[in-house]
Amino acid sequence: MVAGVGAGQFTSGVNLVEVYASVTDGQGTPVTGLKQADFELRENGELQAIANFTAGDFPLSVAVAMDRSFSVAGAKLTTAKAAAETFLAELRPKDEAMIIAVGSQVEVVAPLSIDRSSQREAIARLDAFGTTGLHDAIIEAIDAVQASKGRRALIVLSDGDDRYSRASAADVLDRARRSDVMVFPISIGRVRPPFFAELATLTGGRVSHATPDSTLTDIMRAIARELRWQYLLGYTPTKPPVPGSNEWRSISVTVKKPDVKVRARDGYLIR
Repeated sequence: MVAGVGAGQFTSGVNLVEVYASVTDGQGTPVTGLKQADFELRENGELQAIANFTAGDFPLSVAVAMDRSFSVAGAKLTTAKAAAETFLAELRPKDEAMIIAVGSQVEVVAPLSIDRSSQREAIARLDAFGTTGLHDAIIEAIDAVQASKGRRALIVLSDGDDRYSRASAADVLDRARRSDVMVFPISIGRVRPPFFAELATLTGGRVSHATPDSTLTDIMRAIARELRWQYLLGYTPTKPPVPGSNEWRSISVTVKKPDVKVRARDGYLIR
């Protein structure tokens, strides 16, 4: 395979590269009804011929990683728990989800399933404990959801205050680059960690910062809407990949319509 660890999310054949794209309007609402001819896709700046095109509500596996450290104790944790429950309510019945608690240790408190009741109960049981090994936690969360099928996404709710991680921010970005997981980092602290934006761009996700003017619940609803409808584009690179080259190739997806925003993974690694 060209890129990634598993099939289905990003590649499906020896030379076929597949990438999911979200298209939203100025209000953040998914734009539906687009055709293959509306898209342009470039690899390393060179226009590629789109061979496969599908639009719709593809199967989804999503992990919600929640910071439960002492730094988010009180109102922050209460708000985050309510927002996570809102997100679960927005998912379709067939969507799989898992809940991951982030503190001094990383714990899967609700394994991947469609059982919303157990997921809500796991969220309700969360209390503040430990420090935030945020970098280590994101890597572990990516690995946890990477093993699932279909589209894979990770939502990270944290104040971004990393403490005592073995991994650096650069290690997180490297792991994300090698995965097939769309990451949606959400800062619930006063300052958004700089690497959050790069992490989202790299994977085709969206970075957010909860503020008085942008509530966490609204952010989670918007992410759920974005994940509900996406486009899958497949192409065979004009420059054949060389297996084992460890080459990074950039991807750029645009839509030939005004006032829309496209989010897609910004490249892939040739294994």
